[in-house]
Amino acid sequence: MDPDDDSPPTDAAAALRLIQDQRSATARRLDPDARLLYWPWGVAWLIGFGLFFLRFTPGDRALVHLPSWLPLTVLFVLLATAGAIQAVVSVRAYGQVTGDSARRGQWYGYAWALGSVSVYAGLGRISEHLPHDLAALLWSATAVGLTGALHMAGGAVWLDQDLFRLGVWISVINLVGAIAGPGWHPLVVAVAGGGGILAAGALARRRQRQRQRQRQQP
Repeated sequence: MDPDDDSPPTDAAAALRLIQDQRSATARRLDPDARLLYWPWGVAWLIGFGLFFLRFTPGDRALVHLPSWLPLTVLFVLLATAGAIQAVVSVRAYGQVTGDSARRGQWYGYAWALGSVSVYAGLGRISEHLPHDLAALLWSATAVGLTGALHMAGGAVWLDQDLFRLGVWISVINLVGAIAGPGWHPLVVAVAGGGGILAAGALARRRQRQRQRQRQQP
């Protein structure tokens, strides 16, 4: 079959192959590489919270003498980069999707934005009355806890087991880090949280490939 020929296929087998190819191409566009949705966040947590642990270790010691402003700045930059990557990938994949799925995505995005702003506004009024180590624990534990809860909510909305399980994992390791106390929380979040997000992205990508192979089978 000539790829430059726009005329319809002349036999049923060729028509079936053409339909399958088109379905596979559409599925790939609507199912972006999961690594692009997970791994930027995993890297941000691993590096950002890792720097927090190196600079603000338990007992107000510093394993690595870094400027006090550097860990938070790096974390914000990496989180903003991860958010931008996810936004671009999502718009390319779902920009033409309409109906209930698009509405769920919009409302879920609003929940992230409004929930984060409202929580952080309250933390800002409280943390100024706490010692530095407890204020840092309050901010990080609340932010990570909110992330875990919203991941579970997203998994429930879309019946996405991977997303729900990741939310459960994030919530559990956040609890462990909060109990461990100031200084230890960023280490737990960096290693178990960031590493967990990277692992979740790898598993989600493997399932994507399995689904793609199944679609290609006659």
